[in-house]
Amino acid sequence: MPRSNRPRRAKGQGDEAGSDIERMMTGSRMVEWRRGHDWNVQPITANQATKDYVCPGCSLPVTAGTAHLVAWRADGVLGDASDLAARRHWHIHCWRIGLS
Repeated sequence: MPRSNRPRRAKGQGDEAGSDIERMMTGSRMVEWRRGHDWNVQPITANQATKDYVCPGCSLPVTAGTAHLVAWRADGVLGDASDLAARRHWHIHCWRIGLS
């Protein structure tokens, strides 16, 4: 029988929400103090940016293929999963000048 070259998923890796949380909680994430709260800030490279978003700072699109930042509350009372669900994609400039 021929061998399959496809990678096999380990049990429990099919959970999309769990893998999304795990992906966002790792990497080059930083914690910044903004607008009276702690914020998790994770840079997204142009290669990682595969979808279009709307920047909450300027209301202009953050297009696929554009390096940007993802920010979400680090000190929310409803837990990490709720904070991650409320994350927003910002233009790097808009986050730095503190719009919104």
